[in-house]
Amino acid sequence: MSGSIFPVSREKAEALTSRLRALGILEADLEEHFVTSQGKGGQNVNKVATCVVLLHTPTGKRIKCQEARTQGHNRYIARKMLADAIEAEQVGKASAKEQAMEKVRRQKRRRSRRSKNRMLADKHARSDVKSGRGRVRSDD
Repeated sequence: MSGSIFPVSREKAEALTSRLRALGILEADLEEHFVTSQGKGGQNVNKVATCVVLLHTPTGKRIKCQEARTQGHNRYIARKMLADAIEAEQVGKASAKEQAMEKVRRQKRRRSRRSKNRMLADKHARSDVKSGRGRVRSDD
């Protein structure tokens, strides 16, 4: 796979190539099919087969990409998605996607604990106000 196949910068194409090589994904192991995309994009996506279906035969992973309007860009994105999927499978918990999801979970937990403490503090303050009212006694 050379840098001229994809309509991205040479650095991005080379980075993708080295990443695929590091994961053991060979270009010979990929089956690539092109189909017409669906959705927004106008006449281009309706007439031209811009959607890329990529199959990695050793793992059986199938990636379908129709994010961009051009076939070349979709080919690049599909390979990136395949690399992400295989890396997530190989690395598991340490993958970047898992770490990002775990970070969001932790933030949500922290936020809810903080809001609960704030709510309880407001309740206690309101309770103190109410208990300070007391009854008015008249000493006739």
